[in-house]
Amino acid sequence: QVQPEESGGGLVQAGGSLRLSCAASGSIFSISAMGWYRQAPGKQRELVAAITSGGSANYADSVKGRFTISRDNAKNTVYLQMNSLKPEDTAVYYCNADVRITGSYLYTGYWGQGTQVTVSS
Repeated sequence: QVQPEESGGGLVQAGGSLRLSCAASGSIFSISAMGWYRQAPGKQRELVAAITSGGSANYADSVKGRFTISRDNAKNTVYLQMNSLKPEDTAVYYCNADVRITGSYLYTGYWGQGTQVTVSS
């Protein structure tokens, strides 16, 4: 089994910064895309940013220029550097990893349990 585990959430004032980390562990053969999603109260989960194993990244329009996604393939870890945070960024942030487990030929998406980010005005 595979378990991504997020860390780095917390409470920050508007204009501040946070860095989220997500490390995937378990019977991992390889990981293709990794991404960050968020879900605010009463809203659907939305993609924030994603990155391929080769380093190509894409972002939601609402975070372009403020957030940066990166990954360390050797550590099966993805990061999200969040700058110039706004109150509307408040949400639970989830990590997702598309993983090929040892002994399988298929990639399956695995979710972390989420980490709360709260931005005060």
